[in-house]
Amino acid sequence: GAFRKFLPMFDRVLVERLAAETMSKGGIMLPEKAQGKVLQATVVAVGPGSTNQKGKLTPMSVKVGEKVLLPEYGGTKVNLEDKEYFLFRDADILGKYVE
Repeated sequence: GAFRKFLPMFDRVLVERLAAETMSKGGIMLPEKAQGKVLQATVVAVGPGSTNQKGKLTPMSVKVGEKVLLPEYGGTKVNLEDKEYFLFRDADILGKYVE
């Protein structure tokens, strides 16, 4: 994938949002405006972490492949090989889904 050619810097995380629901529970096609903003994403690349004031590396709290919950706003859109990804800071990710 595209993320092998892209490594986020410092404490940044590259995510791919999950696809928006295009059908209602009753099977009705939803227009794009009615589709909720997707706040779930899969982590596709992580930076090495940030360094604290003493110069020690603070490890990242998420790993590649994990499903995470994103804030409603924020993130930087990145297009790689015709796919849309988003960059967030590690601290901006609200949580991760555990199996």
